[in-house]
Amino acid sequence: MDQYMNKLITSFITITLLLLSNLAAAELSVGDQAPDFKLQASDGKTYQLSDFKGQKAIVLAWFPRAFTNGCTIECKSLADNGHLLKDFNAQYFMASTDELSKNKEFAQETKADFPLLSDPTAETADAYGVSFMGYAKRHTFYIDKTGKIVMIDRNVRPATSAEDMAKHMSRLDF
Repeated sequence: MDQYMNKLITSFITITLLLLSNLAAAELSVGDQAPDFKLQASDGKTYQLSDFKGQKAIVLAWFPRAFTNGCTIECKSLADNGHLLKDFNAQYFMASTDELSKNKEFAQETKADFPLLSDPTAETADAYGVSFMGYAKRHTFYIDKTGKIVMIDRNVRPATSAEDMAKHMSRLDF
């Protein structure tokens, strides 16, 4: 009977966490002001969203974990096809809940010529509604110069990430 109760309690907790995670992700939507962040990056700099206000649009591409298959494919897509994104008045980042040292290694291995932001406390991931069990969901936020979210891509395709990002940025007049 104790094993049954333990399984029942574990299942209840898991389902509750999944439901709460989905509620958190639903909190941000197009038209909302993007939560400010201040995160360290793989290039040795610290980036704050509010520093770009009035100057550049921001593309914030969350990924689950460095050195995993889909994340490596996505990062290489952006590294290999970054020329498609250079003409826009926008700064693009990839971001994860990985430690800074891990994202630095990942950026080096994938030859990323753009910053990978580290959010090891998941505070920013929580604010964006992408945090789930210590990982970030693969969602990309398009934020205009005023700091407003103008698009959220919740169906990111890692292999065509750069091409898709360029299409969205063009459509959004970034």
